Amino acid sequence: MARRSIEMYEYRQALMRMRQGDSEREIVRSKLMGRSKAARFRQLAHAQGWLDPERPLPEDAEIAAALGQPKLPVTAQSSIAAYRPLVEQWLAQGVSGVVIHTTHKREHGFIGHYSSVRRLIAQIGREQPPEATVRLTFAPGETAQVDFGAGPHLVDPATGEIRRTWAFVMTLCFSRHQYVEFVWDQSVRSWLGCHRRAFEWFSAVPARLIIDDAKCAITRACVHDPQKKGIVEAGVKYVKGHFLPTRSLRDLADLNAQAREWVLKEAGSGRPACGDGESRLSCQLRACAVLGSSVAGRQALHRA
Repeated sequence: MARRSIEMYEYRQALMRMRQGDSEREIVRSKLMGRSKAARFRQLAHAQGWLDPERPLPEDAEIAAALGQPKLPVTAQSSIAAYRPLVEQWLAQGVSGVVIHTTHKREHGFIGHYSSVRRLIAQIGREQPPEATVRLTFAPGETAQVDFGAGPHLVDPATGEIRRTWAFVMTLCFSRHQYVEFVWDQSVRSWLGCHRRAFEWFSAVPARLIIDDAKCAITRACVHDPQKKGIVEAGVKYVKGHFLPTRSLRDLADLNAQAREWVLKEAGSGRPACGDGESRLSCQLRACAVLGSSVAGRQALHRA
């Protein structure tokens, strides 16, 4: 438990007053701290040589290190600490703090507040080593990411029944430009047709595709890469979170027409794609300029 900045301010002000000759009574009158606390701090300051006016004032980090970790009052020492090994085990399994609190109340008779569980979880998190991540970078035309995500329910004109649609999203890794199409199913025919129309949309074929675990494309996963999977799913989440809400849709054709307009006018032009804040479409045009003309670009992308 680290000391708060306001607490360090009080210690620094008290130390300045002590160096000026103020007594514990005068420090108490200033409402910085109590008399016993001021007396203990004076002893510490004398032992550290901080009361010497010729020496510069110590930094907050030096004062905090000399004071040590603050001691919790008895009322704040929660009995949840006795169950720390079990809490750590549950956290590793992905159990939420609310469930941990409820389970302790039900099975162990825990009567403490949820805030005590939250503090213990925060303490455990601070003691864990930071997770290392690797930023994935791609060259123009190197890779595209593909996924199917659940779309809205619409009336199927062939049957008159309400059916779920599926969102096919292909995202170019360099420019982050997207192709979005909604279809009725996740069949191999729909999967291949969406790819063909996506390549026509980009006027190019990327050298490599990163595919999420769509049933129509993956029969057995050989390599599991959570980082790349998260990037693929981020495109689907972006479509669900920024395109679909508040839309009024007549049918599948209207849905796809609105999706194309949204990709060109909103997603492509308003969402930064490159590190310098360049838009998706501008970044895509720059990539095409590097690759040359449309025909040469398709050949270069295919060979890359």
